[in-house]
Amino acid sequence: QVQLMESGGGSVQAGGSLRLSCAVSGYTSNRAIMGWFRQAPGKEREGIACIFGQNTYYRDSVKGRFTISQNKTNTTVYIEMNSLKPEDTAMYYCAVGGRRYPSLREDDYRYWGQGTQVTVSS
Repeated sequence: QVQLMESGGGSVQAGGSLRLSCAVSGYTSNRAIMGWFRQAPGKEREGIACIFGQNTYYRDSVKGRFTISQNKTNTTVYIEMNSLKPEDTAMYYCAVGGRRYPSLREDDYRYWGQGTQVTVSS
């Protein structure tokens, strides 16, 4: 059974930083495509970053501010978020089992975590 558990969310002021982690268990692929998504209130979920080996890809709105990474065993995926803005406020989700790279489409990912809330105040 594949399980994903996000952590690291919280409340920060604009300009601050947070690092989210996603612990993955039960997923055996050593060539995993992993991604981070977010959903703000009243908006659709959007992909913000994905990673495949040493390759990374970002949505324009987070490029240069967010960094996705993973550990060597693909059991944890991270996203370092700097220079946070109020518009970054959302529930953040990790996903694994991507069908293609790069992809920020949620229907390209098979397994999902429950999410962790990030709130950025001005």
